[in-house]
Amino acid sequence: MYELKRCSKCVTPETHETIFFNEEGVCNVCKQNEYKKENINWAERELELKNLLEVYRGRGDYDCLVPFSGGKDSTFTLYKLVKDYNLKPLVISFDHGFYRPMVEENKLRTFRELGVDVLKFTPNWKVVKKLMLESLKRKGDFCWHCHTGIYAYPMQVAIKYNVPLVIWGEPSAEYTSYYSYDDGIEQVDEEKFNRFINLGINAEDMVGMLDGSISMRDLSPFTYPKLKDLKSINYRSFCLGSYIPWDVRKQTEIIKAELNWQEEDVEGVPPGYGYEKIECAMQGVRDYLKYIKRGYARTSHLTSIDIRNNRLNREEALELVKKYEGKRPASLDVFLGYLGITEKEFNEIALNQIVHPNECDPEELKKGEELWDQKLWFKGNNNKSIKEIVKEYDNLIKENKLLKEEIEKLKRK
Repeated sequence: MYELKRCSKCVTPETHETIFFNEEGVCNVCKQNEYKKENINWAERELELKNLLEVYRGRGDYDCLVPFSGGKDSTFTLYKLVKDYNLKPLVISFDHGFYRPMVEENKLRTFRELGVDVLKFTPNWKVVKKLMLESLKRKGDFCWHCHTGIYAYPMQVAIKYNVPLVIWGEPSAEYTSYYSYDDGIEQVDEEKFNRFINLGINAEDMVGMLDGSISMRDLSPFTYPKLKDLKSINYRSFCLGSYIPWDVRKQTEIIKAELNWQEEDVEGVPPGYGYEKIECAMQGVRDYLKYIKRGYARTSHLTSIDIRNNRLNREEALELVKKYEGKRPASLDVFLGYLGITEKEFNEIALNQIVHPNECDPEELKKGEELWDQKLWFKGNNNKSIKEIVKEYDNLIKENKLLKEEIEKLKRK
């Protein structure tokens, strides 16, 4: 089987979106990171940010709007804006349908500790399932509803509540080259939305693809607002990470210490990275799709960031990639049940989207372990109550404990 070419500095492969290598084999994302460290005066950038915040402070009921998932980046962003810059934000939480129990606990603790107003929006589940299946078939990515909803709906709320300043967290320059640090401040606007967030499919396209089974009214939460409406409130929308140096590990330690933010296990992610993508129960399936299509997954991404920050060497990273990537997630069973398709159909869709020169045979991949909370996820066809599921889980834990005790007794004999 063909072995993918990887960056000579990190472990990002040739199938990564927007990647290219220089004469030494170093990828453009690594070069962007060097620019970030060597060419940006971050003290000047933060002063520029503080001056900008003063322009918008106190102009309405809220100083800014913060889209919020409960993951590490949005949690740090909210913390930073409230604690360090003393802003009054309106927090918008778009529920994509797959928030895990620990994330919901983290969100509640964060909201109460920081003392913020929160709006939560949950789209129609029947519409969501149609969108997931269609975008999976079209793009090999079932997250169209999540991508578009998370970015479009907060902008709609900004107009409705007249909150012109919208502040996001991590800049995409940290991991892709759709935008680069040498481009300056990364604006989160309609250009970015259409460039890569919506997978090249807008709401009007999706209505046509689904042959009239849904309408534009159904897709209103996923539709980016008109520019004239955004200009009417004099909007600004940007990434906080364009003004302060983004460091996920340092920031995670801050929110853990200050907000009691809890890490979580994620399928296909090594120990030590419990801060990454904990907000989605289907993250394992998403990364598995990437592995089938592109030959790499979450571990390559995480270890490459650590290499760029001098926390890991390339050989250690390659060992982690070999150990943790390329396993079929247990959550795939839940996912298939949601969409009503077979694993064979899923594999055919994924293989139709494979990126040259990657090769993959999903049937040869081993199955990963089930996450502790998978039995608690809503499956739609589960007649058991949460109370019954938790009781079964407790009994399973007790049985495992007794089994371990019996094994220890046998060992002592």
